[in-house]
Amino acid sequence: MTEKYYKVLNANGTCFHGGKSSWPLPEGKLPGKWMPEIKGELSPCAKGYHVLKPEMLVQWLGPAIFEVEIAGDVIWQPDKGVCSQARLVRRMENWNDQTARLFACDCADAVRHLMKDKRSTDAVDVARRFAFGLATKEELAAAWDAAWAAERDVAWDAAWDAAKAAAWDAAKAAAWDAARDAAMAAAWDAARDAAWAAAKAAQTKRLFQYLNGEVDLEAMKEGLK
Repeated sequence: MTEKYYKVLNANGTCFHGGKSSWPLPEGKLPGKWMPEIKGELSPCAKGYHVLKPEMLVQWLGPAIFEVEIAGDVIWQPDKGVCSQARLVRRMENWNDQTARLFACDCADAVRHLMKDKRSTDAVDVARRFAFGLATKEELAAAWDAAWAAERDVAWDAAWDAAKAAAWDAAKAAAWDAARDAAMAAAWDAARDAAWAAAKAAQTKRLFQYLNGEVDLEAMKEGLK
């Protein structure tokens, strides 16, 4: 089976993680036009189009995720690849503010057992309710403030960072930033138990369940009422 690759951009096709390119968007079932071919030796962060394997995507979340087709030369680093030509095939339509925040909550829940203060676990719960319109922005902001206070009261721990990220007020950071930050914090806590790779694999599996529409959002919402 051919491996799929991904690109994180703004919804209009402009770059989100740096760069000045504007990518032609897919139209219906038709892929976008190919980006101009890069001639000569590729260089990550300097020359070429950055693309991601599925297991790299968690580290680069943003407003819009696209499946891409690549051509020509490609070189890979541990966290990204760079190729000489690429085009957007389709947008992952199930990635939005709601699913990004729910993914952040899932990542935080993975280290819930390490959260030593109820203010942190409450922050995750409020963030999940907020994703379904069951909590207000004021409640979300209060939950974030409480999680921050909980962290200040004890020694620093990445589990609190995951809780804060999940409840990050939309006025302060976008949901996809919260998702990325919560994932990184949760994986960091797992790394202390020599389980970084397993944590990242679990996060990637959960992320693609959201991207592929495999999560029953209605059942999740009903469980919160």
